[in-house]
Amino acid sequence: MTLKLDAKLQELKTAIYAHFQSGMAVAPSTFAEIATLIPSTTASNTYAWLGMFPSLQKWVGSRVIKDMKAQSYQIFNETFESTVGIGRTDIEDDNLGILKPLAQQEGTAAAIWYDQLTYPLLTNGTTSLCYDGQSFFDTDHPIYEKVDGTGAVSTFSNFYTPSGGGAESPAPWYLLDNSRPIRGLIFQERFKPNMTSLTDEENEVVFMEDQYLFGIRARGNAGYGLWQLAACSTLPLTPANFRLVYDAMRKVKGDGGIPLAVRPTHIVVPTDLEGVAEEIILSDKISGSTNTLKNKVKIHTSAWLD
Repeated sequence: MTLKLDAKLQELKTAIYAHFQSGMAVAPSTFAEIATLIPSTTASNTYAWLGMFPSLQKWVGSRVIKDMKAQSYQIFNETFESTVGIGRTDIEDDNLGILKPLAQQEGTAAAIWYDQLTYPLLTNGTTSLCYDGQSFFDTDHPIYEKVDGTGAVSTFSNFYTPSGGGAESPAPWYLLDNSRPIRGLIFQERFKPNMTSLTDEENEVVFMEDQYLFGIRARGNAGYGLWQLAACSTLPLTPANFRLVYDAMRKVKGDGGIPLAVRPTHIVVPTDLEGVAEEIILSDKISGSTNTLKNKVKIHTSAWLD
């Protein structure tokens, strides 16, 4: 490799890395508004403590040690990649201008990787299991009489559908309480998206294909946290149905009958329901009367739900 080509290659690598970072910085990623980001240091994380809601009691004599019901919810980290090849002739011919948008787009793809894994948790929530062995959105989550997960069992629903063949919403909508350290959704991050390159001309790929490779690698996954902090509804999105789901979430209790003081903070909707949500949450009046739901929650719209 000539010194001139070597300099061009170094220029290329510096530019691509910079544009990759700028693409990540401006990407419209919104997963952090609805999911808890948890660092991971192993192949998987086991969230054995999900569902534990012990409460304080008066200290009389020795401590009362409550054995929490064993839970076994595990999120396994997966590996993701995206690789592009850049012809050596493009570098030799000073054709570097076309690479800026490509590198920026790779950065954008890396940033929305988080969204790509997070939002399907909502759309798949009626069939994907959470820590209690039920679907994340279900009509019969078990709640036990005692805080250790024993005693009589009652059930609670966080999935609201029309009864008797009633009309459904064009698309599901969701209420989330995102005020807690652990939310209903978890993004588990093992390694952030990182770009590396293969430019050694002695490498077989470079030699045989006459191109340099630039690739993104990331590790992580997304999964479910506390179902008590989320609800899904296929009821038509109306003020009355919003109030029904909102009030129901506030009544959920943990094992032992402990009130969890859930207060939804966000309504999450696809783009087709954004206007309806705005009418309910942002209007001063509804049907000529003062809108008691105004600013009750924040509206979060995502095309990932379309």
